[in-house]
Amino acid sequence: MLDLSHYGEDAVVARLTALLEAGPGTLTGPGDDCAVVEGSGRGEVELLKTDCIICGVHFLPEASPRKIGWKAVARTLSDFAAMGGWPRHLMVTLALPSDCQMRWVEEVYRGMNKCARTFNCSIVGGETSSLPAGAPMMISVAGTGSARRSQVVLRSGGEPGDVLFVTGTLGGSQQGRHLTFMPRLAEAEWLSQNFRVHAMMDLSDGLAMDLPRLASASGCGFRLDEEALPRSRGVVLEQALRDGEDYELLFAMSERSARRLVVEWAEKFPRLKLSRIGGLSSDGAAGLTGGWDHFSE
Repeated sequence: MLDLSHYGEDAVVARLTALLEAGPGTLTGPGDDCAVVEGSGRGEVELLKTDCIICGVHFLPEASPRKIGWKAVARTLSDFAAMGGWPRHLMVTLALPSDCQMRWVEEVYRGMNKCARTFNCSIVGGETSSLPAGAPMMISVAGTGSARRSQVVLRSGGEPGDVLFVTGTLGGSQQGRHLTFMPRLAEAEWLSQNFRVHAMMDLSDGLAMDLPRLASASGCGFRLDEEALPRSRGVVLEQALRDGEDYELLFAMSERSARRLVVEWAEKFPRLKLSRIGGLSSDGAAGLTGGWDHFSE
């Protein structure tokens, strides 16, 4: 019998989701940044997302508890951004050892609440559970959000000839930015309202892992201009490609839209870098491997 490390994360997810059947009202099921279901308002859809962070995987025990809380919420919000939507309500599940200090937990909640308030959503409930001795603590955040049906952006809408863009800079997240990043909600909302974005996702596992995912979902290959990658200060190319936890937006649009975007982006978001890094193609994906895989050997 084979264990999960034999398959890798994408194959594990694919095998599990193949066992599921979409119910009525499901517009987009597993495989994108959020699930998309029928909304209550005309022309509106509801977005559903859950994410978790685990001690020793996503944060270290000595990290600031407020920053841990911020990250727990911000990871989930980043996925709403990737769909061109906005979060509404969040539910938090804590799995903690019984000897965890109450003050530490309260500081985590202050960090979570600060992130939620910053982006005009709210934590409305959740669950707590104890852990057996030695098990790593876990924080899970599930959320609902909304978007205009016409503005929802999936990973699967890319077309050959599309231009690829990435926001911000890549690499070096473990220097602390992985705990303090800002979900690109405002930027994604503006993009989806003013341009026809064909495909989009947030970069959580590294460009080397996530770009092939977007291209594959769109049935495309891709070309990557490595010299154009926006690197964080002191970061080499390898880190920009494979460090992960950048939480920037990767998206594809037509050449015509791209020319207009470059001009308007600089006016709208003068402090946030936007880089053209390549394009989608009709041939097979370029060789690009690495990035973060939860079940890799």
